[in-house]
Amino acid sequence: MVMPLKDEAKPKCYLCHDGFENIEQLREHQNTIHKDFFESHEKENKREPAPGDVTVF
Repeated sequence: MVMPLKDEAKPKCYLCHDGFENIEQLREHQNTIHKDFFESHEKENKREPAPGDVTVF
C-alpha cells in the first residue's frame, strides 16, 4: 500500500492500517479496538533461556 506524502509522518496502526493525528490517539485505538490481540501476545513475550543455553561472562 502506498501512502501519500502528506500522511507520511502520522502514526499508523500496523494491524488495521488506520492513520491517526498523534501517538496518543493510536495508543487509545490499540487499547480499545485491538485489546484482545495485545493481551494474547503479551503472554507470549515472556522469554526464558532454552535448556542447554550457556551464559558467557
